[in-house]
Amino acid sequence: MRIPLSPALVGTTASPVLSLLATTWRVDRKDHSRYAAARSSGRPLVILAWHETLLPLLLCHRREDIAVVVSEATDGAYLAQTAARFGYRAIGGSSTRGRLKAMRGMLHTLESGGTVAVTPDGPRGPRRVPKIGALAAAQRSGALVINMFAAARPAWRYDSWDRFMVPVPFAKVRLAYGEPFDIGPGDIALREAQRMVRSELKFLEEEVSWPDGAAHIA
Repeated sequence: MRIPLSPALVGTTASPVLSLLATTWRVDRKDHSRYAAARSSGRPLVILAWHETLLPLLLCHRREDIAVVVSEATDGAYLAQTAARFGYRAIGGSSTRGRLKAMRGMLHTLESGGTVAVTPDGPRGPRRVPKIGALAAAQRSGALVINMFAAARPAWRYDSWDRFMVPVPFAKVRLAYGEPFDIGPGDIALREAQRMVRSELKFLEEEVSWPDGAAHIA
């Protein structure tokens, strides 16, 4: 029998465990200066990363005044409570639930000069297929967009649609940061940005993943 737990209880319980886990990782950041420059530019920023890499990125960018878009389903409520413990602000809504609410929340944050993080293939996939919503918000608000990727060795992988990654204690964690870019006006520019996201995230993965395929424990 499944026993429901309140999101607040999950957040309270999970956050110290995850914080302790993160202190054991050996983290290397490739081209972090790109992200630092984008944050110091004074412009709004949209961060994009695949859903499967959410955990290491969430833990390695704690308390940086970032808003995260989370689903209004139960899983999203758990994430929102846990993320709040790490200093993130939650924007409710997703591509499957509350799409307009999510768009309004993103635009409000971006038009105020803030930073929003989105998993463009979440919350239910398809895996590594970027949806257009966060890019449309960046286009409308004039925000910069930056892609991020995370790899770990060794790591557990969940048997889920995204093969969610959890670096094990004392794992090597590599973070990669893409080149920030603008999205011009019009639908063609928006679709080109969508193509660029998929292409650059694949390139960032190749930059930091281990070639011997030993990065994961099944």
